[in-house]
Amino acid sequence: MRSILILLILFLVVGCTRIPQPASYAYSEQQKMQAAHHWDVLASDVANQINNQLIRSDYIDKNVFVKSSCGSDAEPCERGQTTQFNEAFRDLLLTRLVGFGVPTSAEKRVADIQIDYKVQVVYHASDRFTIPTGSLTALSALVLVFRHAPAELQLLALAAGFDTMNSAGPRNGHYEVIISTSMVADEKYLFRTSDIYYINDTDFWHYQNYSNGKTIQMVSL
Repeated sequence: MRSILILLILFLVVGCTRIPQPASYAYSEQQKMQAAHHWDVLASDVANQINNQLIRSDYIDKNVFVKSSCGSDAEPCERGQTTQFNEAFRDLLLTRLVGFGVPTSAEKRVADIQIDYKVQVVYHASDRFTIPTGSLTALSALVLVFRHAPAELQLLALAAGFDTMNSAGPRNGHYEVIISTSMVADEKYLFRTSDIYYINDTDFWHYQNYSNGKTIQMVSL
């Protein structure tokens, strides 16, 4: 009977189709936007990249125009027409471009190069957390210390180590944003960059697009 059971188990194991084992990415860091100052830091970096690209492309004397998501400099966006980030980022980017000496036009018709930017809000339904650097090393050391202890004590120590590591791991929230900026001339991309950031869950509306005053429903990923 035992032999038949073993053969049945082997048959089931061999007959199962195996799929690739899920593997996580190597540890890395991602910045989190939590203040208008962070928007200005991004605007300064993007303006610097645009200025460098204009120099490399020998377009240093060309006028650029930063496309507005609504309204104009003469007629600012009305409430609910755009997001707080969209309006603030354009203003900050204009300020930084002018600071770099880039010829920046207030009217599209006299500009040779157009700068566009797009904000995509990404929602994750699952809870996600980060294991702090060094936690696994500390856990391994804990296991080594108790390697000669009774099995019950080893299990308790291991469980305590996992609880400590889990409580120390900060939860990353459910929202991220992808901010892409492009520079276009003669219907060709001269420059394009994309930046990804964590944001606080309760601040997602800073970046959420609106349409006729109604929030566009985002699809969870």
